[in-house]
Amino acid sequence: MPYETARPRVLGPRELLRALGSEPPAAGRGFPRLTGLDRRAFETVASRNWPGAQQVLPGLSRAANHSALWLGVAAGIAATGSPRARRAAVRGLSSLALASATVNTLGKRAVRRPRPVRDGVPLVRQLNRQPVTTSFPSGHAASAAAFATGVALESKRWGAVVAPIAASVAFSRVYTGVHFPSDVLAGAALGAGAAFAVRGLVPTRDMLPPPGRPLVDAPPLPGGQGLVMVVNSGAGTPDAVRGLADALPLAEIVECEGAELETELEKAAGRAQALGVCGGDGSVNAAAAVALRHGLPLAVLPGGTLNHFAYDLGIEHPRDLFQSVRDGDAVAVDVGRFRSGRTEGIFLNTFSLGVYPELVRERERWSKRVGGRLADVVGAVHVLRRDHPLDARLDGKQRALWLLFAGNCTYARMGPVAARRIDLADGLLDVRAVHGGRLPSLRLLGAALAGPLTRSPFHAAVRSTRLVVEGLAPGTPLAFDGEITTTSGGELVVDKRHEALTVYRPSAL
Repeated sequence: MPYETARPRVLGPRELLRALGSEPPAAGRGFPRLTGLDRRAFETVASRNWPGAQQVLPGLSRAANHSALWLGVAAGIAATGSPRARRAAVRGLSSLALASATVNTLGKRAVRRPRPVRDGVPLVRQLNRQPVTTSFPSGHAASAAAFATGVALESKRWGAVVAPIAASVAFSRVYTGVHFPSDVLAGAALGAGAAFAVRGLVPTRDMLPPPGRPLVDAPPLPGGQGLVMVVNSGAGTPDAVRGLADALPLAEIVECEGAELETELEKAAGRAQALGVCGGDGSVNAAAAVALRHGLPLAVLPGGTLNHFAYDLGIEHPRDLFQSVRDGDAVAVDVGRFRSGRTEGIFLNTFSLGVYPELVRERERWSKRVGGRLADVVGAVHVLRRDHPLDARLDGKQRALWLLFAGNCTYARMGPVAARRIDLADGLLDVRAVHGGRLPSLRLLGAALAGPLTRSPFHAAVRSTRLVVEGLAPGTPLAFDGEITTTSGGELVVDKRHEALTVYRPSAL
């Protein structure tokens, strides 16, 4: 009996995937209407002509592989030198790391959705290397949203810069045909959630209690009239000074260097309604001493390398100071003080005995030979090789100490020497000690890993209003706000002047 040979039927890509069983029910059967909308949206993007996108989006999508794009953007943000920018870069990368880990360990394993079929995507748009992982959710979109959201939570200005880049990366995943729109939306939502989760663990600065309370009255100086700003020109701050001249044209600016600073500050105090200083923490310390003697409010313009006091006060940019001077917004802050025979002084940040003063001396000695960063390392090696802890009586007990640290107000970060303060008027000294013995480097490391108010065989930390150290040998070095001096021997007393100094600071951060 004659028979007919059946003509072979060519299966389309989608039919082939279904025949092979590669498409799970969750991808198309559970929510058929939603899936249909998702596919139609994908096909609309694929079929449309997007002017200029062909030259930008595929390359941008490739640049975001392995988060290389975001590492470069973070480095560029941090390189601006602003503390807020550096925090934004770190927060963005931390959020990205959490989002990426969540997508790769949970997201793509929970919903094993195949990649879209690229029939309608022009070949010129398609990536040279197609992803082999499952489609839902988009890891690129998650990383982009996490980084952009993390940056924006710390700095709205930098967030506005990063957001268009992140949105372009997310859209490029649909444009190049490697993700459905719902993959991208889910990834973006997951990334943003990761950024908020990081903020829950590590609050942004604007979530913390504002430093430097209580508010006090200070003279408003429209145009800067009555402000005399003494600038330590050795700090290298021409941009800050130019900004001061533009924002406060009636302010008087006095530039000086090194040994002239204290003399110029005294002269300025005699004719000023408010005394200003532009320089590092050592310069600010000198200006604070003069302002206290003359009963003047202090205006601090960050101009040094670290600027701990200004940053803890909330002045991270010159405009923060300019607005507060114009409006007369100010706060009262505590001042630490120390006395040892004929040696006395104040500190706004930290006071220390032991390893740290010697480290500062060694760093200064080596900095001219090998440069600043390397001098820190060389100085630390030289100091820690010496087996000579400080002998003194602390709280009536004879002790051997590698480090005795007193902070003006409580520091928030863990470790023997912490990094920042939330309240600059809490009336307390943050006292930390690293006990003596062999292997100082291991003892200091162990103290750094301990909590801020813990006790251990190596480390102790307490909060107090007064500290008395007896039995110090004459000439024992001590450090305060980055400056070095020596004791006269005998009893050393460290205490506080509560809310003694009025400092200009913006009323809202």
